[in-house]
Amino acid sequence: MKAETPHLTRMKKWYGGALVSSLFMLLLLRYGFMKNPVEESYLMNPFSSNGTNPLEWVRFTAPPALQNPGNASQVISIDAIAFSLFAQRNLSKGEQQSLLTWNLLKNLINHSHALPNGVEAIKEAGSAWNSLMDSIEEEKHGYVNDNSSRKAKEKQCPHFLNKMNATEPESHYKLRVPCGLTQGSSITIIGIPNGLLGDFRIDLTGEALPGEPDPPIILHYNVRLHGDKITEDPVIVQNTWTIAHDWGEEVRCPPPTPEENEKVDELEQCNKLVGKDDNRTIRVHSHGLRLPLLGLQGVKPRRYFPFKQGSLFVATLRVGPEGVQMTVDGKHVTSFAYRETLEPWLVSEVRISGDVKLISVLASGLPTSEDSDHTVDIEALKSVPLSLQRPVDLFIGVFSTANNFKRRMAVRRTWMQYPEVRSGTVVVRFFVGLHKSHIVNDELWNEARTYGDIQLMPFVDYYSLITWKTLAICTFGTEVVSAKFVMKTDDDAFVRLDEVMASLSRINVTHGLLYGLINSDSQPHRSTDSKWFISPEEWSEEKYPPWAHGPGYVVSHDIAKAVYKRFNEVRLKMFKLEDVAMGIWIADMQKDGLEVHYEKEERIFNEGCKDGYVIAHYQGPREMMCLWQKLQETKRARCCGDP
Repeated sequence: MKAETPHLTRMKKWYGGALVSSLFMLLLLRYGFMKNPVEESYLMNPFSSNGTNPLEWVRFTAPPALQNPGNASQVISIDAIAFSLFAQRNLSKGEQQSLLTWNLLKNLINHSHALPNGVEAIKEAGSAWNSLMDSIEEEKHGYVNDNSSRKAKEKQCPHFLNKMNATEPESHYKLRVPCGLTQGSSITIIGIPNGLLGDFRIDLTGEALPGEPDPPIILHYNVRLHGDKITEDPVIVQNTWTIAHDWGEEVRCPPPTPEENEKVDELEQCNKLVGKDDNRTIRVHSHGLRLPLLGLQGVKPRRYFPFKQGSLFVATLRVGPEGVQMTVDGKHVTSFAYRETLEPWLVSEVRISGDVKLISVLASGLPTSEDSDHTVDIEALKSVPLSLQRPVDLFIGVFSTANNFKRRMAVRRTWMQYPEVRSGTVVVRFFVGLHKSHIVNDELWNEARTYGDIQLMPFVDYYSLITWKTLAICTFGTEVVSAKFVMKTDDDAFVRLDEVMASLSRINVTHGLLYGLINSDSQPHRSTDSKWFISPEEWSEEKYPPWAHGPGYVVSHDIAKAVYKRFNEVRLKMFKLEDVAMGIWIADMQKDGLEVHYEKEERIFNEGCKDGYVIAHYQGPREMMCLWQKLQETKRARCCGDP
């Protein structure tokens, strides 16, 4: 039997919490119903309102027409974008510390077509960068009125948004989510299916690209109580939509065949109870007997379905590592895996439409930065200034997304407190692409100025472009500092830095080294539904060369230097799976005569944590703090949840 993973344990804990919160919401609403009829109960507001109210609850209408449609056909030159991105700006020396690799990556323009969304990411970055620079210039020149403090507060990303009294005569609404979603974010909707059919839909949408009438749909959640063209039974249909690829492949619950019920975050795409006969018993009042529902003559067997016409529901969409989970009244119902380029940080609105009376919507666990004015230990969290006189043994680049504020703070408070980091012999930097939201970029810029450990990337952060970050890490580790070794890791990975340094010392190899959880026998995913789908055009061979899993690996200086050199010579193969890409690059160097040493580290855990770890992956901010505390108290690598 497969052992229960820490990740599954965390998911179970969350669903336990979801059940408790759902029961609380139901009790709260029932109390309101007892005092008022259903129609009047929408006036209740048990939550305190958000002071700045960044939540805008408006009627959903079709996107407005372009004000100047003549410009829609104009193609913006990539050279013009490059000029805007890399033009000299009026920035202080301190502000330039977050841009040390920026100009060294100019050649990305020549690689922009090599990866999906490359051109779009650079063009979108041009717009985002100009907006950010304008905001900085206004601040420097004092173009801020007396309400500056209030406006600054309004620009902050809210931790939660809530709206009661949601029901209005119209049946289309949109809820603005100004800073996107991140792992752990959730959207809780309380409502009652009504109307003729009781069908309704929930859409998590992004921002429409310039010149495009409709935004991409990151998740389309369609509840059809009376079935559709495929089935007469109630069904939930999940999907995605983009203007480039139209609708994707439907994920139905219940699925047409049991074999199609795959798992996302170790949870089924569709709970097996959905669509199955309800085996509950009922009481026959004349005799006080309890009889099986299926055993009564003339009674049509009922099938379990989480939504019922005229019945109150509490539904929560939760953002997980691999996809979005839906619970209804505390029970897991569906899961939906993210699809390429449609990621939770892109979500800017929640749209709800159809035959449903909305009572309330609560968005919680939203990404927000920590107020540095109230951070007690802020000086201990700031990065140590770089020094040309101090040799760097190891440079660590950490992948992070713009709105992952809490994860970065957790890293700063935990393994970035190792003495090697505080002394400057190990240098750590977060590598972060720009965001489409100017609010997120403003907060990211302030965070970079405060802590001095962020390197901004001249592109918008799509998952398909993370290989560019690997390139940037190699660039920083060899061109900005000259580190003996260069390491890549993630902001949800806990790194035992002392063990990494001890392993490198024990291995005693300074050239041609790849140290990590080496995979020497893997092949491309050819299924188009896979997040890691690779077409034959992208990689024609049946197997990959040896590579190290992404939560953490180390290369020697000569390999990192060769990566940057080949990039500038435009002979570096761009491959969208960054850890495999490093393996491909090293294999090419090996063909050119480099003697490569592959050092496998079994104590790097790709999924979760196990005692004795060197790197534990998929650790949230709370787990990171817990692991650090255990290390300080016991001096042993013990996972959280262990006695």
